[in-house]
Amino acid sequence: MDVLLFLIPMALFLGGLGLMGFLWALRSGQFEDLDGAAQRILFDDLPPPGPVPSSGPAPGAGDAEGSCARSHPDPN
Repeated sequence: MDVLLFLIPMALFLGGLGLMGFLWALRSGQFEDLDGAAQRILFDDLPPPGPVPSSGPAPGAGDAEGSCARSHPDPN
């Protein structure tokens, strides 16, 4: 029974600490946008701004110097 003299104040202290934490979170706006994070994960991020790729072939894509055909010997 002597342990109750320790457990009851400890339970009240931890409950008050939890209540203070909840009130702090409530005042700091933690519960303002509950659906924002759930919907934000469904959408892709915008691509980073950069140069617009050209619609033509890449330089050196059609000539023999641009290919790696000469760097590998013929297996025969």
